[in-house]
This record gives sequence, structure tokens and C-alpha cells, in this order.
Amino acid sequence: MNIPSDLRYCPSHEWLRLEGDTATVGISDHAQEELTDVVFVELPAMGRAVDAGDPTAVVESVKAASDIYAPVSGEVIEVNPEVEADPSLVNTDPYGKGWIFKLRVKNSGDALSLMDAAAYQAHIS
Repeated sequence: MNIPSDLRYCPSHEWLRLEGDTATVGISDHAQEELTDVVFVELPAMGRAVDAGDPTAVVESVKAASDIYAPVSGEVIEVNPEVEADPSLVNTDPYGKGWIFKLRVKNSGDALSLMDAAAYQAHIS
């Protein structure tokens, strides 16, 4: 199981990579394994304001549809058209090409309330 140490994690299995006031969001390797083959990704609207915990995107697999929640509050500033065109990227490269959306974060300190890699590892064990 791949759990990069440079990311923060939510109990609902989203990851966040913070660079300045921009947060890239996707789902963890654990989450994509549980979902199995991802067949559809519904991206959020550009410019949409979200609060931490808001359902922001949807990932559908052959097993289930799952909401993807905003890990922190902010505004959607970019979505990944590659995962819309090829949803399997969520399975094959969840921390790279399989990212889902980016937020301009309201308060970058909010990311500190999320789990680090060790805490996430304990959470899924």
C-alpha cells in the first residue's frame, strides 16, 4: 500500500497536497483498491466554493459510487480533465495523474488538522 509521507489524509480517504495556497486533492491508494475499477469521475464546477467536508466530486466504480469530500475549505480553481476522459488513472496513478481537483485554500493551516501518513496508516489498519 502506497501512502506518500508528503501528503495529508482525511478519514474518508481523500489526500491533499498543499503548495502555497493551492491544494491538490485525490483519493488514496487504499480507497482506489477498495473501489476496484473506476469507470466514471464527476468533477466539480470551476469556481465553486466548498467547505471542509462538503461532497465535491463523485467517483464511480464497478462496485459503488462514492462522494469525494473537500479536505479543507476553499474554491475549486482547477479540475483534471484527464480523469474524466480516462477514469482508470484514479486506479493506476492515484497520487499523480489521477488527481481530481484543486482548491485555492481559505486557510492553509486547516491542512494541519488532517492526518499525516503514519496516522492514516493506523486509520486503515
